[in-house]
Amino acid sequence: MLNFPLVPEQAATSASKMDLLFFALIGVSAFFIILIFVLIVIFSIRYRRGREIDRVIRRTDFMKLEIAWIVIPTLISLVIFGWSAWLYFVDKTPPADATEIYVVGKQWMWKIQHQNGNREINELHVPTGKPVKLIMTSEDVIHSFFIPAFRIKQDVLPGRYTTEWFTPTKAGEYHLFCAEYCGTNHSAMIGKVVVMDPMDFQHWLATSGTIESMASLGEQVFKEYGCAACHRSEDSDRGPMLSGLAGSIVSLQNGGTVVADKEYLRESINDPGAKIVAGYKPIMPAYRTTLSQEQINQLVEYLLTLPQGRGSGVRSAK
Repeated sequence: MLNFPLVPEQAATSASKMDLLFFALIGVSAFFIILIFVLIVIFSIRYRRGREIDRVIRRTDFMKLEIAWIVIPTLISLVIFGWSAWLYFVDKTPPADATEIYVVGKQWMWKIQHQNGNREINELHVPTGKPVKLIMTSEDVIHSFFIPAFRIKQDVLPGRYTTEWFTPTKAGEYHLFCAEYCGTNHSAMIGKVVVMDPMDFQHWLATSGTIESMASLGEQVFKEYGCAACHRSEDSDRGPMLSGLAGSIVSLQNGGTVVADKEYLRESINDPGAKIVAGYKPIMPAYRTTLSQEQINQLVEYLLTLPQGRGSGVRSAK
């Protein structure tokens, strides 16, 4: 019992920043709680019933006191707001060189896939000192990806991608929880994060997974479902070209535009009628019930690898 920690171990760069803000909030709250409690005790003793003391109420100007109890809490609140906002933006802006890993939440497990095709269930292997970006979605209900030792928690939603990132600093095994009640076996939706030395991690990647990358698996899905029948290598009336689409600006039928990022690609596969590309009819079927979330993730990765095509990305999407 003496070894029971007050807070989880700090095992990522984000942990110390979160803890500092947390304990600062605890400190400010404790200061005012103690101050108010002490004043209550003093006044209770000083003005208790039966004590002979001046109880005449006089009209007095307390302008300085009133200004103080307005200005001081306002400044404290602004400092907390600014600090929290800065920390939020840092926490939600992954480095450009972060390793991307896909996570799919499902009642009641975490399904994880690395770029090289390695799959894991309720386990996530990552290297120390390297930023990792998680691209997450759910197959059914809302889940929440929570690693206490990293001080990160992000809701995982059906029908869209959410992201979270961290940089592990200590090798070891750390708890992974679902922090959103998601059904009968919610409490069993647990796992572990295995943080490894970079050399050990590279060895694990090379020896414990498939030889096919996510993009290769996505190409197989693309061929299996006959996507090339409409999305050919040349212009087609049925569907636009996909080469070079990722990252381009797509013109929509409603006159607007959208950046063809991963979320747009995922949405266009799941529900192609949501954002119809200018110049094309809404004839593509929705694949939300045909493909699994893993297959959709693989398709997205495949589309990201297609070479720049002849004017393709500026006006089209799957």
